[in-house]
Amino acid sequence: MRNGKRGRYTLEFKLEAVRLVESGQSLEEAARSLGVVEQRLANWVKAHRAGKLKEGSGKAGVTAEQMEISRLRAELARVTMERDILGKATAYFAKGQK
Repeated sequence: MRNGKRGRYTLEFKLEAVRLVESGQSLEEAARSLGVVEQRLANWVKAHRAGKLKEGSGKAGVTAEQMEISRLRAELARVTMERDILGKATAYFAKGQK
């Protein structure tokens, strides 16, 4: 996360993230859609399989609203990148038709 702050995630959030991976979604896709680092999600999956997944240390967990904001930011970044790529492709092919 930015500014040296580490995210604190609730056990419910971690279990939902693990469920996404175990239901067939790739680790990369699940991490991107949730807005977490792929390695962190891999650690949660590993801990869950070992029966050691628990709530993060610290007093404040991530709220549902914060999780949704994080997911939406990741989705916005992906859509923005796709839009930029499509704009460049359109300009490239339009230039070729002249």
